[in-house]
Amino acid sequence: MRRRPLLRAAAVGGGAYVAGKRRAQSQQREDEQEGRLQQLEQEQQYAPAPQAAASPGGLAPDAVEQLRQLGQLHEQGVLTDEEFAAQKARILGSG
Repeated sequence: MRRRPLLRAAAVGGGAYVAGKRRAQSQQREDEQEGRLQQLEQEQQYAPAPQAAASPGGLAPDAVEQLRQLGQLHEQGVLTDEEFAAQKARILGSG
């Protein structure tokens, strides 16, 4: 008669052991996943910013717009030929 309570205690205790082990494994998986997420967030934070898309001529869109504005100012007579050439060279040199 003494066997049944011991057997029952072993079965209950063994079940608790397995449940605790599974819980520990799932916690470990969650910790690993959280670590990977944090690593990806840090990589994205410190990654260089993507370059602006180049226009067909190889210039950035903002450089094209600056040249367009310079051309308008030159046509209106606001800029002299020398000023226009200097600004154009500056934009093309940095573009």
